[in-house]
Amino acid sequence: MAYLRSENEKLEIDYSAERVWRVIPRAVKALQWEIQETDETHQILKIKTKGAFLSYGSILTVEVVPIDEKTCRMSIMGETPVTTITSMADFGRTRDRISFFVEAIAKEIETEKTGPESTQ
Repeated sequence: MAYLRSENEKLEIDYSAERVWRVIPRAVKALQWEIQETDETHQILKIKTKGAFLSYGSILTVEVVPIDEKTCRMSIMGETPVTTITSMADFGRTRDRISFFVEAIAKEIETEKTGPESTQ
């Protein structure tokens, strides 16, 4: 029997929504994941992560919402299909994948040298 294991993370980031949205594709590429769907208007996308031995890949739904000119809120919902057999091996992997994604975004923001916000 299979079911979805879900994790949610909400972060407030001290960078503009445009800057965070701009670096997400590079973070996904660095992790060797895949963007499956993109809604540019609402700044929402779905990302498919890689699976591993006895582990299915996760789907991360990411939404970036501006709070003001220099701050945004990023919501990440991760879902991983698990079965009775994979449930023990998969425990905590969705949370780990969300953490890897957040770390990759932070790294991409730090290494970005172009644009008007590079002095932040």
